[in-house]
Amino acid sequence: MPTVAVKLYSFLFKFTVKHRLQSRIGASPDEADPSGVTSRPEDAVAPPTPPSPMASPPRTSTWTILAPPSLSAFSSPRRRYPAPILNLGLGRIAKLCDVVVVAVGYRLAPENRYPAAFEDGVRALHWVGKQANLADWSRSQWKVGRDTMNDNFGASMVEPWLAAHGDPSRCVLLGVSCGANIADYVARRSVEAGKLLDPVKVVAQILMYPFFIGSVPTKSEIKLANSYFYDKAMCLLAWKLFLPEEEVNLDHPAANPLIPGRGPPLKCMPPTLTVVAEHDWMRDRAIAYSEELRKVNVDAPLLDYKDAVHEFATLDVLLKTPQAQACAEDIAIWVKKYISLRGHEFSY
Repeated sequence: MPTVAVKLYSFLFKFTVKHRLQSRIGASPDEADPSGVTSRPEDAVAPPTPPSPMASPPRTSTWTILAPPSLSAFSSPRRRYPAPILNLGLGRIAKLCDVVVVAVGYRLAPENRYPAAFEDGVRALHWVGKQANLADWSRSQWKVGRDTMNDNFGASMVEPWLAAHGDPSRCVLLGVSCGANIADYVARRSVEAGKLLDPVKVVAQILMYPFFIGSVPTKSEIKLANSYFYDKAMCLLAWKLFLPEEEVNLDHPAANPLIPGRGPPLKCMPPTLTVVAEHDWMRDRAIAYSEELRKVNVDAPLLDYKDAVHEFATLDVLLKTPQAQACAEDIAIWVKKYISLRGHEFSY
């Protein structure tokens, strides 16, 4: 069972989040900011050091580029690293995988309801693809701000460091909680796009305790409805704020991965690693989705951690627990199967 400290923190966490969610019910959203994704103004020459984290106006999507830990002054200037797209950053996992991280700070509800956050993930994927083609730079139309460069959600932005060191043909999607729903959506869109996404290739995705739900409750949704950190009542309120008012439905394609007609055939999906926690009421639906992928021969292993709660590997207060550390290592081992260059595969 979770420790007393975790239980206390969970109580305070739920109280705070519920108060914030309830305060948004009926509140009128501010006018959306017209600017889009932000990046750094830079010369069209790859600098020796990676870009620093980027800032952006509120209610816009932001992309933060983080360098791999093996990068140093002695690294080859021509070395290219896999470039995962993270909906929510996971520093320890990125370090273990030794990858470039593009962390997507998607737009938030209720100011920006579905599909805003999901489309931010798709646009980020297209943006990463543009970095691989230096010829696109001269055709870019730039709008320069004070310390940022805006392009209406990735219309033409170029980040020279990423263009020089990121390998979009080894792209991994990673999403945490609601970010996992976004990652799965982006993976489906990448399958639909096919070669139109070249040179981007999504080689795998990682869904960490996805925020799945449905109109017919599972056993865990009944038994663990009042579980730690995110109970079911809180999540129902979150979905009400996230989905457009005319589309509020627990079987919405953004919420339930098991409804028919949700996208391309499951057999076309990329390898999918799913992480679930013993004390998470959303676990059963994530497990069922993983099982459906395996039925059509997709590499879709499941990592199920005992005595763990929702976000056990991502909340700061839990990062040093044995489960969190084991999870980071397990994910890194699996990811390396798909990001290693041919002839240099990671074995275990």
